[in-house]
Amino acid sequence: MAPAMTDETLTDRCEIALPYNRRVILRDVEFDSGMKMTRLVFFEGKRVTQIDLDDATAQELGSALLSGVRT
Repeated sequence: MAPAMTDETLTDRCEIALPYNRRVILRDVEFDSGMKMTRLVFFEGKRVTQIDLDDATAQELGSALLSGVRT
């Protein structure tokens, strides 16, 4: 028997063009249970990679990205 599908409410926050003809979409996701996550959806040609992050991990990733930015 296949697992039940979970309903999600998706809200796109932004779409960013990346080098080498790639792109990423940042989304807010709210599940039926009330759990909220941040979703990164990467597009590379035909490949799609989706990563869900809890608030603490999203903040950690954001801080790491900002600390590595060259000015």
